[in-house]
Amino acid sequence: MSTIAMPAVGKCVSDGDTAWVSISTILVLGMIPALGLFEAGLLRAKNTTSIISQVFGGTVVLALMWDLFGFSLTYGKTIGGLIGNPVSFPLLLNMKEDECFKFAPTIPKTAFATFQAMFACITPLLMTGAYAERVRWYGFLVFTVLWELLIYYPVAHWVWAEDGWLRKLGALDFAGGIVIHATAGSASFVVCWFLGPRKIGDHDHPSNMPVASLGAGLLWLGWFGFNAGSARAGPLSVSTIATTQAGAVACGTVWMFWSKSVHRRQRSSLRLEHILNGVIAGLAGITPAAGYIAPQWALAVGMLLGVTSLLGCYLLEYAQVDDALEVTAVHGIPGIVGALCVGIFASTAINPDGADGLLYNGGLRLLLVQFLAILVCSVYAAAVTLALAAALEKTIKFRVTAGEEELGLDNIEHDVKAYEWLPDEEKLELGDGEERARLLHGTDL
Repeated sequence: MSTIAMPAVGKCVSDGDTAWVSISTILVLGMIPALGLFEAGLLRAKNTTSIISQVFGGTVVLALMWDLFGFSLTYGKTIGGLIGNPVSFPLLLNMKEDECFKFAPTIPKTAFATFQAMFACITPLLMTGAYAERVRWYGFLVFTVLWELLIYYPVAHWVWAEDGWLRKLGALDFAGGIVIHATAGSASFVVCWFLGPRKIGDHDHPSNMPVASLGAGLLWLGWFGFNAGSARAGPLSVSTIATTQAGAVACGTVWMFWSKSVHRRQRSSLRLEHILNGVIAGLAGITPAAGYIAPQWALAVGMLLGVTSLLGCYLLEYAQVDDALEVTAVHGIPGIVGALCVGIFASTAINPDGADGLLYNGGLRLLLVQFLAILVCSVYAAAVTLALAAALEKTIKFRVTAGEEELGLDNIEHDVKAYEWLPDEEKLELGDGEERARLLHGTDL
């Protein structure tokens, strides 16, 4: 009987950790199409193809950027603690399969780089749900590429790279509350304020709640890879899974009872999208703390996330900012609150590589460092986003016209309908000359 020679495994590589991170990478990759389904189901039907094409189109470009230079800019040899050297790992070269990074000491370098690629891809795509139905496709693509270059790579380096200045200061962000959710949330608020509101009719409503529910369910599933994959295999990953689940269900419960009681008295009956948003807000908010706090504290954090994210929805309404899927409230505010909770509930008994928070005799230092990291990253993301949106509007017309918005981006930019059963007013063909001219230009042919 013939045998197959197996390659020798490097001394630093753990088979269990490598297998778990590889599985987690696949789980997080699945979150990206899940995001497209979730957003498409909650938006108007005439923009279904548009939002899904943004998610998939953005993914392929962002993943390519990561391999070419993104990983180097994020995790390469630091330049003053601000950004990585772009020639550290071009094309993911200079990484042997049997070597490990100091900050990921038990998995191959390539496994770590591929896992982190999923984070880099999904972060700017979260904002597609905020400025949905208003942005030209090429405007979206240029905005996303520049946002990744100017915001995600630097901020991720500051917080996660071995010599990043915020990491050296002691900031803790287990899987992206600051790097991902706080930055995307603050950027969402700014870009939606800049673009202005959509024209929403009395009869406009989510186009497909089963599709949105499927997307939310797949996001929930993938989030265990998102958080627990950052812990690698072992007791910490088990604790992280339990913490992630506790935060999600506690926050989802708050949203559900709010929808059933307070919201019902004001507007309508229990809304499924409120339960979905509550779960997502809990997952986003527990992300920075998942590997640092006990699962029991996660229940309390989840309830706090539910209250604060709901207050964020009221804030958006009060400020008259049309964040289409409330990304600011569902991702941004939970990311900020969860990161602050690290400074209170973190314990080295859970994660020796972390720090003790206020409740574990750690004093105020960690809480203050967390506050500084949140403030710096959020303000930086908001300021750069505003500059990007203004520059794109001035140069390539970032926002669609009112007429194009009324026709729907599926008709204008993709010449396709997602559903054949759309109402007549949402089935306008590009060949309908007089009607198209009226909507696009406000005139007749």
